Amino acid sequence: MAEEVVLRFNDVTFEYIEKKPVIEDASFSLRKSSKYTLMGQNGAGKSTIFKLITEEITPKSGKVSIDSKATVGTAKQMVNRDDFDMSVEDYFARKFEPVPGSLKSKISKVLEAVNMDIPFEKKVGDLSGGQQARLLLAEALIVEPDILLLDEPTNNLDQEGIDHLLSFLIMYDKTVLVISHDADFLNCFTEGVVYLDIHSQQTEIYVGDYYSVVEEISQRIEREQRKNAQLQKQIKDRKEKANYFSHKGGKMRKLAQKMKEETSDLEDSIVDVKREDKEIRDFFIPVQEDLVGNIVEIRSVKVIKNHEPVEVEMEKDITKSMHVIIKGPNGIGKSTFLRSLVAGKSEEAHIKEGIRMGYYSQDFTNLDLDQKVYDSLQDAMFDREDDQELRSTAAGFLLTGNFMGSKIRELSEGQKGLLSFARLSLMKPGILILDEPTNHINFRHLPIIAKAINEFAGPVIMVSHMSEFISTLRIDDEIDLGK
Repeated sequence: MAEEVVLRFNDVTFEYIEKKPVIEDASFSLRKSSKYTLMGQNGAGKSTIFKLITEEITPKSGKVSIDSKATVGTAKQMVNRDDFDMSVEDYFARKFEPVPGSLKSKISKVLEAVNMDIPFEKKVGDLSGGQQARLLLAEALIVEPDILLLDEPTNNLDQEGIDHLLSFLIMYDKTVLVISHDADFLNCFTEGVVYLDIHSQQTEIYVGDYYSVVEEISQRIEREQRKNAQLQKQIKDRKEKANYFSHKGGKMRKLAQKMKEETSDLEDSIVDVKREDKEIRDFFIPVQEDLVGNIVEIRSVKVIKNHEPVEVEMEKDITKSMHVIIKGPNGIGKSTFLRSLVAGKSEEAHIKEGIRMGYYSQDFTNLDLDQKVYDSLQDAMFDREDDQELRSTAAGFLLTGNFMGSKIRELSEGQKGLLSFARLSLMKPGILILDEPTNHINFRHLPIIAKAINEFAGPVIMVSHMSEFISTLRIDDEIDLGK
């Protein structure tokens, strides 16, 4: 007997703007207990698929069908800023109406499942990025979902957290659909791919481990491109001959007409080739001029032990062109340290006065979400205006003209990440402070980003849990808060 389908899309079309569909006639289905990747370029509409499943939005046409007995849980990419002042207990309580008497027991159970031990009264905004990532997964699990939707679940997780999540998902006996740019993570537990093509706005389903599917898609593109090249050559040849014979008399004109009909048939045979995800262009981050001496001086840092901050003395000076990695487990205080540096809150760890800071925030809190993309890029240019440079730089990060008038909140998380790098490129910073710069970024872009960081002539201070990415970087020193 065939395995039961728990989720089905039938010719689903959705658009935010009239006559500009995000997805069009999308069709796919998932069986109970299956585990699939939702794959597609930044901005293709992956998060829209999730919103259709959770009924936050409804299709313009077509139908999304979910098993009547199935519940859905979603682990989003990031905690909403409006929730930062809530306690952990209140954060979970809002999932229930009415709130059950066993809430604390339920919270303990899901926190144990995601390998996290935190006080229930702790503010959500006081959690580290890695702890917030685990909180989002726990929030999805507390409703015991039959369909689990995961949006970039490895963002901010250290290796221990990723390993624990993998073990959980492998053992999880219900349906999982996951968006992630972590190829190694996906390859470990998913059994297929729902591919969302940004150009056709349609979905296709592939069966197999992640790397095999990516290779299959790549080979298919090559085959289609070769076939189209052959067809284009035949079409050109027939058009030239048809044009030549059409100027002749009698039977030659009939032959020309026949060739035109054959040409039309060949044009109909051209395959609509799936276009691979575009890569961003190579880019360069110019450095602020006249950097001399110690750019950063650190005499102590705060680390979190048993949920309390502890001041630890240290001697560390960061000079021009030094690239430093901040290490330590989730919750130790890495992002807090970077935020403190940027805000200039500590005399014991500070950046030299007059240094222009290029800050990549893991949760994009340094971006004004209500600002338009063009204005955000213009602000990054400080005291100069160059419309051509601005638009050319943005286009290199796949932010073309149609994005310029959009508010930042309307961008996908991946596009916000690319906007952040575009701003750094325009800024000419005196220091780069990068907090999880691979979050939300398509893996195809990472070698290009790594190259730009390596070539930056100023100091770099960075937090990243992606060991594969770090291995491609020039690192001169490290600060291990865990030690």
